[in-house]
Amino acid sequence: MEPPGGAFLLAEEDGEPIACGGVRTLAPGLGEVKRMYVVPAARRRGLARLLLSELEGVARSLGHDRVRLDTSAVQPEALALYRATGYVEIPDYNGNPFATHWFQKPLG
Repeated sequence: MEPPGGAFLLAEEDGEPIACGGVRTLAPGLGEVKRMYVVPAARRRGLARLLLSELEGVARSLGHDRVRLDTSAVQPEALALYRATGYVEIPDYNGNPFATHWFQKPLG
């Protein structure tokens, strides 16, 4: 998640971190969103959707035409967000033992 093949974004409010997420290159044209998190006190304000959009923009700037991510069934809000923003479920692509759902989205 570090340049030149990736980036890590941090959102702050009043000097305190409230959200973060990263993107990294998996292969030419393919990025992966990782470590998305919004602190509980900052949830339900649209930050996750905004952060995801920014990460997709970073992926585009890195030359990716699609992105992948994984999450677990114990995060129903994340599952709903990804489905609502155009991600579709795909088979396990990374063998993450903590994930139960894998997604991909084409970047237009």
